[in-house]
Amino acid sequence: MVSRVSRLPFLFFLTGLASFAVFQAWSLADVSAWLAAFSEEPRYPSGWSRAHLFVLGWATMIAMGAVYQLVPVVLQNRQLFSRKLGYAQYAVFATGFAGLVAGFRAADVKTVGLFASVVFAGILLFAFNIGATLIAANAWNSVTAGCAAAVFHLVMAGAAGMLMGLNFAFEWWGAFHDRLLGAHLWFGAAGWFGFLITSFSYKLLPMFHLSHGHPETLQRFVAGFLLTGVWTGALSFLLNAPAWCHWIALSCTAAAFVLYAVHLAQIHRFRHKPMPGAGIRWSRHLAIGIATVTALLVPLSAAFPDAVLGTRMAVIIGWLYLWGWVGGTILAYLSKIIPFLWWTHKYGSRAGREKVPTMAEMIDDRKVNALLSAIVASLFVLVAGFGWNSPLLQTLGGTLLAAGSLFYAGLLAAVFAK
Repeated sequence: MVSRVSRLPFLFFLTGLASFAVFQAWSLADVSAWLAAFSEEPRYPSGWSRAHLFVLGWATMIAMGAVYQLVPVVLQNRQLFSRKLGYAQYAVFATGFAGLVAGFRAADVKTVGLFASVVFAGILLFAFNIGATLIAANAWNSVTAGCAAAVFHLVMAGAAGMLMGLNFAFEWWGAFHDRLLGAHLWFGAAGWFGFLITSFSYKLLPMFHLSHGHPETLQRFVAGFLLTGVWTGALSFLLNAPAWCHWIALSCTAAAFVLYAVHLAQIHRFRHKPMPGAGIRWSRHLAIGIATVTALLVPLSAAFPDAVLGTRMAVIIGWLYLWGWVGGTILAYLSKIIPFLWWTHKYGSRAGREKVPTMAEMIDDRKVNALLSAIVASLFVLVAGFGWNSPLLQTLGGTLLAAGSLFYAGLLAAVFAK
C-alpha cells in the first residue's frame, strides 16, 4: 500500500483520472449534439458543466496533486505545512467542483452560486497550505517562484469565478459579468496553468533528461512576459480597454511561449539520457505547438481582429490551448510521474532485496506514444471541423478524441494494479 505521506497526491490523481474518464464518456454519449452546440455558443448550461468538469475536476485536480507532490521535492524533501489541511482542502474542493458541475448541468443558478463559493474556499485552503510551505522554506528559485505565481493566479481565477457564480444567483453585477469572465479566463488558463506548467517543466525535464549545466536565463524572461500578458489581458477585460490592449496581452503571452519552447530545446541539448520516454518527447512537441499557434495569432489578430475575436475562433483557440497544450502536457507528464511515484512507494523499499518490476515495466512506452499521437491527431480533426463548420469532422474528431483519451486514462490507471 501507499505510505501515509503519498496518499494525498494520489487522492488528487485518482479523482482527476476519474473526472477525466467521466468527461470522455459523457462526450461519447452525445458527441455530435454537444460539439455542434458548443461550436456555435459555448456559454450554455451543458457547455459550462462540461468545461468545469474538465478544467476543475480533471486538470486542476491533477495539478493540485502534482503541487502537493513536487513542492516538497523541490524544497529538498521539506514537509508540507499541513497534510491534514491538505486532506480537508481536497474534501472541500472536490465537493465544490462536483456541486458546481451538477448546478450548471441542471441550470440551477442558486446551486451554481453556492458551490462556486465552496470551490473558492477549497482554492484558498490550497493556497494557504502551499504558500505557508514556500514561505517557511524561503528557498526561492524559478520553480518555487513560478509555483507561487501559479497558485496566486488560481486564487484570482477562483475569486472571479465565485463572483460570477454569485451573479448567476443574485444578478448583482449586471453587464460586468462578461468582464469578470474575461479576467477569469486569463487568470485561470494563462496564469494558473501557464505558470504551473512552465515552472514545473524546469524541474521535470532536466530530471527525466538528466540535463546538467543548461542555461537558465530565459526562465526569467518567460515569467516576465507571461506575467505581463496575464495581467494586461485580465485588466483589459475588467476595465473594458480598447482592442490594442488585448493585442498587447496576446503578444506578451506569445513571446512567453516562444521563449519557453526555446528553453526546453536548450534543456534537451544538454541531456545525458538519449531516450527520456514518449511523454517527455511529447511535452516538448506540445510546447512548440502552442508557441507556434500563439505566435501566428499575433499578426492575424492585428490584421483581422473581428475574425480572431469571433465565437468560432475563440472555441478553436480554447480547444488548442486547454486540450492541446494544458491537457496534452498533463497527460504526457502523467505517463512518467504516476509510474515513478507508484514504483517508488510500492517497490522502492523492496528493491535490491527481492524481485520487483523495473520502472520500464510499469507502463508500456509504445502505447503511451501511440495513444498520445492518436489524441493529438483527433484534436486536429476536431478543430478542422470547427473551422470548416463540418458536423462530420466534428463528430469524427470528437469521437476519436474521447475514445483515445479513455484508453489513455485506462493505461494510466492500470499502473496502480502493478
